[in-house]
Amino acid sequence: MASYSESWMKEYNEAVKLCDDITAMMSGRNSVSSGPETQRHTSSIRRKITILGTRLDSLQSLLSKLPAKQAISEKEMNRRKDMLANLRSKVNQMASTLNMSNFENRDRLLGTETKPDDMSRTTGLDNNQLVGLQRQIMKGPLILVACFRTYCL
Repeated sequence: MASYSESWMKEYNEAVKLCDDITAMMSGRNSVSSGPETQRHTSSIRRKITILGTRLDSLQSLLSKLPAKQAISEKEMNRRKDMLANLRSKVNQMASTLNMSNFENRDRLLGTETKPDDMSRTTGLDNNQLVGLQRQIMKGPLILVACFRTYCL
């Protein structure tokens, strides 16, 4: 059975391959014919950048859990953090090249990891209270849509 450390390195190497694939796609972006083909190509690049960002978030989470699962030296931990930070920097550069501003603000859109998870928020609530919580959560986006319509249309 592979150790957690080896699994992390395997996933990191897959993320590097995906990053290289995206870089190659971006280099070949100008050679794609115009019109819908260009849009499809750019859309594919953006999709892969988003997938890579999610993988990097997963790697970050696994890295924080790694010392508890398996003893690795502090030097090795710092090396892996640097590797991850460098790859994330590359991804952010690619995203900014494609004007993917929403990628950089993803934490603001989705919320941070320090947010209490939904299960802990619902512990001890009865059915009526759960429905009330659902309505409260669902009102947030509706208010944003109403504000958008008021100011932008």
